[in-house]
Order: sequence, then C-alpha cells, then structure tokens
Amino acid sequence: MADILILIPARMASTRLPGKPLAEIAGVPMIVHVLRRAQAAGIGPVVVATDSHEIFAAVDKSGGRAVMTRADHLSGSDRIFEALGKVDPGGGAKIVVNVQGDLPTLKPADIAASLKPLADAAVDIATLAAEITKAGERTNPNVVKVVGTPAGPARLRALYFTRATAPSGDGPLYHHIGLYAFRRAALERFVKLPPSPLEQREKLEQLRALEAGMRIDVEIVDTVPLGVDTPEDLETARAMLERRTDDG
Repeated sequence: MADILILIPARMASTRLPGKPLAEIAGVPMIVHVLRRAQAAGIGPVVVATDSHEIFAAVDKSGGRAVMTRADHLSGSDRIFEALGKVDPGGGAKIVVNVQGDLPTLKPADIAASLKPLADAAVDIATLAAEITKAGERTNPNVVKVVGTPAGPARLRALYFTRATAPSGDGPLYHHIGLYAFRRAALERFVKLPPSPLEQREKLEQLRALEAGMRIDVEIVDTVPLGVDTPEDLETARAMLERRTDDG
C-alpha cells in the first residue's frame, strides 16, 4: 500500500488542554499512543506533522517519524497538506489519511476501515461514524452528527454534518468521528477553498467540502474513540489505557 500515507497533525496550543499531545497516559505521551495505533493499522507509513520541537522530539524518541510545519496553520488539514509536500514531494501517495492526534483509544481496524469508501471512484473524501447509543449525545452540540443516505452496507453518503439533533423522526443518529481519508487531489482542492458559510456557522470544516460539491462517504463502525479535549477526558483516557496495560 505504498500509495497511502497517514499524517497526524499535532500542536501544543490547545485552548482547553494546553500541551495535550505530550500528556502522559500509561507512561507514554498521548501522541505516541496515536502514532502506534496508526502504525498498527498496517496501511502505510505514518508521520506526525507538528509545529512543536517538543512533540517532534517525543515522536523521534519513540522511534516514529515527525516533520516540522509552520505555526500559523488554521486547521489540521492545512498542516497535513504542508507536511505532505515535505514528506512526499514526488506525489507517490495518492491517498492521505488525516488522524487526529487526540484519539488515543482509536482502533487500528477503524483507521483501515476509513479507506473502504474510496473503492468508489466517485468518492473524494471518506470518514467514519458510529451509531449514537447514549440518549444525551443526541442533543449534545459537542457531538457532531452526520446526516446521510445509505450508499451500501454500513455506509452513508454524507448530505450534511451538524451539531443539532438531526435528522428528526424515528431512526438512528450517527456520531461523526473526525478522521478523514482524502484522495490527494481532493485534499489539494479542499485546502485551497475559502471557508464556506455553513462551515463558519456550524464551526465544522467538513461542510466546506460539501458546499463545494465534493462527495464525502462515511463508513459506519461500532464505537466512537475517546477524544481528549479536557482534563476530565485525559483522566478517562488514563483510566482506560492504564487498565488495558494492567490487563496485558
């Protein structure tokens, strides 16, 4: 799978949890947990894209690869696009997987599953979602929902992403998981687009692609990984992964 590259954007300047990529979980920095899970997916090389020398050093110490990027990027997508040009200037990678650096419980199999929708040549970007099973998440604006139409077994074609409870009526709701597999050409087009009206209103970057007519398909997986955004999330991640380490 030499044509697939996994890039993990990571920066220190988190508003709610500064320095979180280096937060220790079970004796290992969080970014290294994510790196190892991405490596375990077995789909291609993995590189961390960062503006922090401390993150670079932590990845390097773990035996992983990192690349330095500018500090002024507004999004992870912009950061990985810069990193792509440095890591693969010859254009060998045709698919670029953007894995967020704050998902230390992400399953390697789910990273691999994100590629499945790209078997359809009409799909520009692939991502993941899981059915919402907790009642409180249906109305929680911090839980991004994907509204889509069936495009195959365990797959949706995304029509919209929203923080609202949608769609209405009977039936499942789906919790979007912020991992994206881009065709290289789609990533290049995406980062050159200006922020779109719905993107700015919902504060959801993926709406820019939909508003530009790009196709996003969603692979449905079983569970939502823990995203670490707050000190409370960090303690939950520590409890989960330390318990897993203790259990062998």
